[in-house]
Amino acid sequence: MGNEISRFASGAPWEPIFGYSRAVRAGGWLAVSGTTSFDERGLIVGQGQMYVQARQAIANIAAALERAGMSLANVVRTRMFVTDMSRFAEVARAHGEAFSANPPAATIVEVTRLIHPDMLIEIEADAYADAPSAEAAPAGRTRPVALARRKAAASGKRARTAR
Repeated sequence: MGNEISRFASGAPWEPIFGYSRAVRAGGWLAVSGTTSFDERGLIVGQGQMYVQARQAIANIAAALERAGMSLANVVRTRMFVTDMSRFAEVARAHGEAFSANPPAATIVEVTRLIHPDMLIEIEADAYADAPSAEAAPAGRTRPVALARRKAAASGKRARTAR
C-alpha cells in the first residue's frame, strides 16, 4: 500500500490536453495541481475579481481533497501564483477564511500571466494524512497479511498468516 499511487481527475479541459492529474496521492501525501477558478463547466468564475477567483480555486482544491478522502484541514502547504501582487489583501482574505483554523505553510509569487488572460490566481496545495489502511482499500486491493497483523495487534494476539 505504501508504494501505491492514485491519480484523481477533475474534468478540467486542460487535463487531457496537457497530460496531468488534478491530484496525485502517494502514500499519505496528496499533491494538488495548480488550480484556478474554473467551475464544473470549465468556465472561469469571478472575471476581474481576485477574491472571488481565490475562493473558487480553494473550493476546487477542497473538492480534489474530498475525492482523495481529505479536507482543507489536511493541507500542509499552499503556493499561490497571482498576476497582480498589489491585490494581496484579497488573496490573503480568501486564504485566511479557508485556512485560519489549520494554517499551512504558504508562498505567494507574482507571475506575468496564467494560462488564460482572465485568470488572476492559481493555487497549488500539498496535503498529508496517514496512508489509507488495508481496511479502507478498494475491493481487490487489500493486503491480507497486513490486515491480519493489525487485527491481531488490536486484539492482543499474534497473527497467523500463511507464507
